[in-house]
Amino acid sequence: MALAASVGVVAGAVSFHTPGMKANTLRIATLVCGALAAASCADSRVIPAQPQSTAARPQTPYQGAPSRPASNAAPAPKGWADFPATPGDWQWTQQGGQSTARFAGGRLVLRCDPARGTVRLERGDGAPSGATVLRVITQTQTRQFTAVPAGGALGIDIPARDNLLDAMAFSKGRFAIETTGMPTLYVPSWTEVSRVVEDCR
Repeated sequence: MALAASVGVVAGAVSFHTPGMKANTLRIATLVCGALAAASCADSRVIPAQPQSTAARPQTPYQGAPSRPASNAAPAPKGWADFPATPGDWQWTQQGGQSTARFAGGRLVLRCDPARGTVRLERGDGAPSGATVLRVITQTQTRQFTAVPAGGALGIDIPARDNLLDAMAFSKGRFAIETTGMPTLYVPSWTEVSRVVEDCR
């Protein structure tokens, strides 16, 4: 607009020109004003914002926490009394004048020796070649012995008045015999055990 004003001033000052020249001057001024107006309009154009996509993102359905596979395994034993009993039964006999109880066909033998006043405990299911640690485990006490092989069996002698024999006879349903290098025996506390102990006292 300032340029148009200046052009007008110039046009007024040169009034001595011919009418044709004045017309040309006015035409030029008009063109200049139009160009300036177009330029100002071009600078003020507003660029429309790009529309944002409103499409919803597909959602994965909740599958839940993975389930643990069911286990049919039996719980692990917590102590010696929870292990399965060794298969077999007690049988009492009078052998050579000695009260004798045999378990599982002789895997474990309790024999009274009245002359010595002892109860002989023997494992007959495979004796090692040398002296071996043998442990008697009951509900109320545990005792460790050094067992010596003799006659194909591994045995110890317990005094007939030793309360370990009472613990074996009345141990909450069973007692255990642990022997180094051999499987542990879990045997029931049946009346045959008590009978051998009583016969020896």
